Amino acid sequence: MEKLNVLLLGSGGREHAIAWKIAQSEKLGKLFIAPGNGGTRLIGQNLNIRETDFPAVKAAIIEHDVQLLIVGPEAPLVKGIREYIESDSDTENVLIIGPGKQGAKLEGSKAFSKEFMEKHQIPTARYGRFNINQIAAAKSFLNSMEPPYVLKADGLAGGKGVLILDDLDKAKSAIDEMLKGGKFGVAGDVIVIEEFLKGIELSVFVLTDGKTYLHLPSAKDYKRIGEGDTGLNTGGMGSISPVPFADETFLTKVNDRIIKPTIDGLKKDGIDYLGFIFVGLMNVNGDPFVIEYNCRMGDPETESIMPRIKSDFLEALIKCGERNLTEVELEVYPDSVASIMLVSGGYPETYEKGKRIMGLESVQQSLIFQAGTHWVENELITNGGRVMTVTSYGKTLEEALNVSYSEVQKIGFEGMTYRKDIGFDLKEAN
Repeated sequence: MEKLNVLLLGSGGREHAIAWKIAQSEKLGKLFIAPGNGGTRLIGQNLNIRETDFPAVKAAIIEHDVQLLIVGPEAPLVKGIREYIESDSDTENVLIIGPGKQGAKLEGSKAFSKEFMEKHQIPTARYGRFNINQIAAAKSFLNSMEPPYVLKADGLAGGKGVLILDDLDKAKSAIDEMLKGGKFGVAGDVIVIEEFLKGIELSVFVLTDGKTYLHLPSAKDYKRIGEGDTGLNTGGMGSISPVPFADETFLTKVNDRIIKPTIDGLKKDGIDYLGFIFVGLMNVNGDPFVIEYNCRMGDPETESIMPRIKSDFLEALIKCGERNLTEVELEVYPDSVASIMLVSGGYPETYEKGKRIMGLESVQQSLIFQAGTHWVENELITNGGRVMTVTSYGKTLEEALNVSYSEVQKIGFEGMTYRKDIGFDLKEAN
């Protein structure tokens, strides 16, 4: 059996979870992660390369005879890594999991994605798009909305470019701050104002080869720093999978009203999309509405999804890259999985790095997916805001959460913070 050398771009918990899963495959030759983290170095070889340093990525592909490139985060996709790798005769035959620039605009431009949904009749919130010359029109549009008011920077803002405000005057001031004051830099040169959807959020994921698609397990993450979904937005404080209310009836609606029209719409628009599509949804009284598209897997949702996949996931990725996804059937474990994110004190605002992490060797019942970690002189230290997830299985959601929270107690680093109520809104539904 031919084995493939794989290069995985990224450094988060998402990449550690993907690396952990594909390392189980008999089809794997060597695994390289760029730049990776303190956890990925235990599974494969970390390469000290930024994921957006395209010349260095290409050189690594050639040097290490890489046949499959998996792009974890969104920035390299939006900047066109697929086109860069495919345009060179030395690397043109490398299989790449991740869309080209045009497909990545689904995430890279909120205005583009809303226009795409409107064009292909995909259910989403009412919206308007505005630039610096349309400030008066933007404020007038706000007057036609009910609070709370949702304002989004059009471009990539590291998950921080969304404001939800209850006060009309504050929302109008925020328009000035975004369009005139450069609150989100160039990402906010265009803004999208949306109707607020009342409901409960979840995420669905598909892998597509541009022709067909494969459903991955559903998940739900928790973005706010504080218990009860309060406080500042973060990159994600934890996740669970599956989502109890996302039963067969609901997921059929998602497939028929959102996933299929999305894949068909990309084809109709001549966008050759190969890779992951992450759809952030709102369940509004049993009906799904799209909040956003992402062109990659979510983090920390991936940390709860990968442990639920029973099949050889690397094989699925290879078949996707070869555009033979019809040959794949994905088996999923029925168990629930819960991931608790441990973060640095002060996150998502100012935080310190370099704190020694203790107690991991005591964790027996959970998987640890590292994110902001780094090895220095044989010690594991913190190297980011989100440090790691503690991920556990259970027959029920409550059981999985209980195991994770029990194992969290064994880990420590100065300033360690975590939410104690992940899954709080779903336990009754389970």
